[in-house]
Amino acid sequence: MYVQGVSTRKAAAITERLCGSEISSTQVSRAAALLDDVLEAWRNRPLGTIIYLYLDALYEKVRLDGQIRDAAVLMASGVNLEGKRMILGVSVSLGEQELHWRDFLESLVERGLTGLELIISDAHVGLQAARKAVFSGIPWQRCQFHLQQNASQYVPRQSMKWEVAADIRAIFNAPDRAQAEVQLRKTIEKFAHSASRLADWLEGNIPDGLTVFSFPEAHWRRIRTVNSLERVCKEIRRRTRVACIFPNEASCLRRVSAVLMEISETWETGRIYLSLLRF
Repeated sequence: MYVQGVSTRKAAAITERLCGSEISSTQVSRAAALLDDVLEAWRNRPLGTIIYLYLDALYEKVRLDGQIRDAAVLMASGVNLEGKRMILGVSVSLGEQELHWRDFLESLVERGLTGLELIISDAHVGLQAARKAVFSGIPWQRCQFHLQQNASQYVPRQSMKWEVAADIRAIFNAPDRAQAEVQLRKTIEKFAHSASRLADWLEGNIPDGLTVFSFPEAHWRRIRTVNSLERVCKEIRRRTRVACIFPNEASCLRRVSAVLMEISETWETGRIYLSLLRF
């Protein structure tokens, strides 16, 4: 019940109804804490060859010294040589974002992550600094979904948003990089006078979303966004919303780790996500 997102108070009430004995929410919390050794072993398990690495984060409310703070939950998933997805790691911290990301990425390397061909993520400043420090030289694919969202901030008029979105989709859906770059130049020229800030932004940012064209076409749909991790974030929030505010970082890490371990086991025992015969 705990892993599925049932609150400790409701779990106590259900157990009492089913078993006929009183169990307090505190006892449920203590029972859940028995998961810690299992979850820690899972978070620190050895990693092997990972071809594609996806990185994303979400925030959960945590109580600290009587104050409610936003704790960053960092997550990494990947595709192994068998073409199966797996959750590689998770970390929770209230600390500095770049340092937190760097420590997290370094922990993946220490656990044996190797063979990396591509990193897929958003352009969060702290993440990018850490990525360059730990995985220097590894190609980066900026999430196309987030790029589309970011572009809307530079559109001067609401009436232009649909047109801009369609033009960006045309760039991303080009048959190869050369034609994507031709489409990008046309789009920049198109908005150079009517939306100069947008044109400048397109020129400086859209190329980061075109790295995908250097990889097998059969993989493009799977590796051009972090949508797979976004869906994981939604599942985590569905299970954690009952907590509202976690009493500490350890409690948050426990709940999220339990959810992620379950998801990873489903992925690893399920169907192949990508065919990696090329590798």
